[in-house]
Amino acid sequence: MVRVDGRELSNSLIQIRGLDKTYRRGGEEIHVLQGLNLDVGKGEFVAFMGPSGSGKTTLLNLLGGLDVPSRGKIVVDGDEITHMSGNKLTEWRARHVGFIFQMYNLIPVLTAFQNVELPLLLTKLSKSERRMHVETALGVVGLSDRMNHYPRQLSGGQEQRVAIARAIVADPTFLLCDEPTGDLDRKSADDILNILTRLSTEYAKTILMVTHDPMAAERAQATLHLNKGVLVEGVAAAAGSRS
Repeated sequence: MVRVDGRELSNSLIQIRGLDKTYRRGGEEIHVLQGLNLDVGKGEFVAFMGPSGSGKTTLLNLLGGLDVPSRGKIVVDGDEITHMSGNKLTEWRARHVGFIFQMYNLIPVLTAFQNVELPLLLTKLSKSERRMHVETALGVVGLSDRMNHYPRQLSGGQEQRVAIARAIVADPTFLLCDEPTGDLDRKSADDILNILTRLSTEYAKTILMVTHDPMAAERAQATLHLNKGVLVEGVAAAAGSRS
């Protein structure tokens, strides 16, 4: 279950309260997010929709500790990340967040195995433990037979699957997906959405996904709409996003 009214969920993994994000452009203040409240339970798959400039990517950046809010707080699994120092936030992000972007951001001179292994090089895992984690992650996304291939030898859909394996290899608390199917054809997009659905249902991964694709949003358990920096849901949300 997902709530946007500020009333706490009993099993909240992610809690957002009174979240504002304001930028200054010259002498003008631009309010990107305004007074957001959100509770997301463990294992939820949530899609965020809304017009360009509505604050969707800004919200993901705040949840992932890539940016800091102007006001309000974010609590993830009991940790308030809003006022963490830069170093502590970097450590927290490495342990808890898996990022999946529209562009795959794979390193072209590394194999699929080596790309997926990258997040583990900062851990204390042994070489054999790292191999086990990487092989497991590549197995989850159906690429066990492509682990020694380079990105140039893979299709776009396969590259995105490698990116997903890299995002889950360290078993993060939650996944943040920014238009994960935006650069793919319909079949490849459906393959990626099938993997994300499995990660939610079979592995209880909490997933927050920004998308413009209604077919992608349909895979989520809840779809929330951002409209002019305000988070809304239900019929009113859909109507508001069209106005």
